[in-house]
Amino acid sequence: MSDLRVSTHPVPKAALFRLVSALNRLMSKLPQDIPALAARIFPAAVFWLSGRTKVDGFSIKDSTWLLFEDLYALPLIPPHWAAVGATTAEHLFPVLLVLGLFTRLSALALLGMTLVIQTFVFPEAWVTHGLWATAFLWLIAKGPGRLSLDRLLRLDR
Repeated sequence: MSDLRVSTHPVPKAALFRLVSALNRLMSKLPQDIPALAARIFPAAVFWLSGRTKVDGFSIKDSTWLLFEDLYALPLIPPHWAAVGATTAEHLFPVLLVLGLFTRLSALALLGMTLVIQTFVFPEAWVTHGLWATAFLWLIAKGPGRLSLDRLLRLDR
């Protein structure tokens, strides 16, 4: 029968710190282009899919008008303006983000939408909105990465 006892000898702190330091050095070699691409694609998908639920072909659905009159009612913005603006933004800015075109501006626009949604529509969804905001803030601060039209067209320097 094998001995199943776990060693009671603690791992020396120096060895643990060396291991963590080595892992940190290894992970720091990940090109920022990869997280930038993920930060563009995944939140863009959320907004794109939301936008698609609001339209039928090229027309805004009747249910969308009702949502903006009732559930999504915003202060100071007429519901019909909000419906058109949000539906347009949910189709335009995600496409720009995925392409990496006008990335910082698109991220700023979607961050603004996220803040409005968080404040006036679904305040209980702060964890989800915080994740979106984190991706948008990262893109605003760091840019789209090399895998983008901004970089290809030299718009992001």
